[in-house]
Amino acid sequence: MTTPREVGESYWRAEERRDVEGVLSHFHTDATFHPVTGPLVGHAQIRTFYDGMGDDFPGLEVTVVREWEAVLIDRAGKRFPINGVNLVRIRDGKFTHVRAYYDPTTFPQPAPR
Repeated sequence: MTTPREVGESYWRAEERRDVEGVLSHFHTDATFHPVTGPLVGHAQIRTFYDGMGDDFPGLEVTVVREWEAVLIDRAGKRFPINGVNLVRIRDGKFTHVRAYYDPTTFPQPAPR
């Protein structure tokens, strides 16, 4: 797994499983991830994003084209289609930087717990 496509596809499969350890295995320990909420540096900070997403939306289906298309599935089973694009930098088969672009105004509010 060395090309951006291979790393990206493996990453998305781990994210679909909501496998946070699997997702983090795609990031260098000092990697920077840029969701729309602002940069997160290192595994501990990056984990907070994926833990929260998995808690709020335990289901995820992703189709990768030139941009990604995903369906978030909340605890009530409601489906929320979203799309965006990730720009990545790879070193030694792992992400060093990920910048996620999507429209935050279309991002769903999770169902109450």
